[in-house]
Amino acid sequence: MATRKELRRERIKKNIRAKIAGSAERPRLSVYRSNTAIYAQLIDDSKGRTLVSASSIEINKDINANVALAKEVGKKVAEKAVAHGISAVVFDRSGYLYHGKVKALAEGAREGGLKF
Repeated sequence: MATRKELRRERIKKNIRAKIAGSAERPRLSVYRSNTAIYAQLIDDSKGRTLVSASSIEINKDINANVALAKEVGKKVAEKAVAHGISAVVFDRSGYLYHGKVKALAEGAREGGLKF
């Protein structure tokens, strides 16, 4: 059974997705945060395809995701995106508050060269 917190996040996520969509020129930078890791992927919604992805697990398996590691994930996904010729994205926080790990990931992606 879903908790109130999960239901609230799903409702917010649905409202965000109704307003934004990724394209081939400007894919959606989607963030997922679990208890132990943080994931980011660039999605072309017109084709329903993931273009680039990065996670804290591929950077360091030994450490649970923290703010510093989230920033590294942002830099890693930006590095991969620039290598694929992507410079502008639409940020999708997936219902999470723009705070802590999500904010650090976004700042890392900006430092890596992505514009949003």
